[in-house]
Amino acid sequence: MRTALYARVSTADKGQDPEMQLRELREYCERRGWTVSAEYVDVGVSGAKDSRPQLNKLMADAKQRRFDAVLVWKLDRFGRSLKHLVSALAEFEALGVAFASLRDAFDLTTPAGRLMFNMVASFAEFERDLIRERVKAGIANRRAKGFRVGRKPVSIDSAKLQALRSEGRTIREIATNLGCSRSLVHKTLSISA
Repeated sequence: MRTALYARVSTADKGQDPEMQLRELREYCERRGWTVSAEYVDVGVSGAKDSRPQLNKLMADAKQRRFDAVLVWKLDRFGRSLKHLVSALAEFEALGVAFASLRDAFDLTTPAGRLMFNMVASFAEFERDLIRERVKAGIANRRAKGFRVGRKPVSIDSAKLQALRSEGRTIREIATNLGCSRSLVHKTLSISA
């Protein structure tokens, strides 16, 4: 199985070295009879960021089917947020690319690993639903207290708008002059017509 290794360290100056992760990953591949086809290493990049140079390259190469599996040392080296992890794993699954985490005993090449992925995905969906409920409850609470919810309404001087329009100015020019969006100019013109 052609395997891509991914390693990440947050800081390069505090003695963190991705080589420790890579050494263990290479040994694991050798024991399983997997071929290491590529190594992707992000140094000095936080795991909280969904976009990382080498991770982006890994995802692009996965779409090109340059390997059959991705192996990481630990899940938190790949991603810190559950949302990012689940979406990346779902993308791998859609591409037919297996995923394994050495230290977490998380291996999507096995039936037990796929079961674990489905459980993780269910928890992520549950988390999204809880957040959605809290947001809705917060909005309802603000409305019940008489507060406005959403953006503050933008008003423009319709007399100045009409004057600019009568000068033959375009909607874009009027919007720029008044410091508002073109859609608001259109809306105000249609109301006053």
